[in-house]
Amino acid sequence: MTFRRLPLGLHAAFPALVLAAALAGCASPGSRFYTLSPTGDAARTAPAAAVSAGNPAWLIELAPVDVPPQVAKAQFVVQTDATQVRVLEQERWASMPGDEIRRALSGDLTQQLNTIDVYGSPHPDNVPVYRVSVNVQRFESWPGSHALIDAVWSVRALDSQTVMTCRSVLNEPVGEGYDALVVGHRRAVADLSQAISSGVRALAAVPLASAPASAKGGATGGAKSAVRMKAPASIACPQMVPAAASAG
Repeated sequence: MTFRRLPLGLHAAFPALVLAAALAGCASPGSRFYTLSPTGDAARTAPAAAVSAGNPAWLIELAPVDVPPQVAKAQFVVQTDATQVRVLEQERWASMPGDEIRRALSGDLTQQLNTIDVYGSPHPDNVPVYRVSVNVQRFESWPGSHALIDAVWSVRALDSQTVMTCRSVLNEPVGEGYDALVVGHRRAVADLSQAISSGVRALAAVPLASAPASAKGGATGGAKSAVRMKAPASIACPQMVPAAASAG
């Protein structure tokens, strides 16, 4: 067996040619990343809203948002029909979908309620706190058709433990393209935040009952004082909440 020697010039360039061929074989289209967080004018007005919420009438705690396991991934998961989905490697969320929804909701709620989201942060004991929980049961992306969010959410007053549990189904029509899908989901999140804001306001407006002090306190003090009583264990959802139903 005989071996042919490469010409000197080609021999010197051979490693570079091999590297270029390997890189060409591994090359793939770049990924695009999308977010549901407020942008543009909404983002520019956020600092002013934060300053005005320095002494809010109440606080909120927005817990991490649950989403269905099949869409809990960085890649877009789009519906092709009622029983099939497609996972898109090049179209991705900037963070996991549950985190994207929570960040967008937190930004909307703090502005709409002129408050602060204190989840995971210390807060004063004398300021009412409303804990918000969101469980997204459906997060569907239909390219060129619609974006759908079906969520069960609750608001709980931590001082009285009064709770409101509701369901909102938000279905936003979208045009062609993945940018349109993101815009549709952003509108659905905005509608969801409006529903939750109305729930917080309704819960904050529930009067707390009062009763005379105990006989022992009345005997020693001689004056009647009021003690704070718990509000009803649950209340109905606001009428304006889309597709909402109270949990009883």
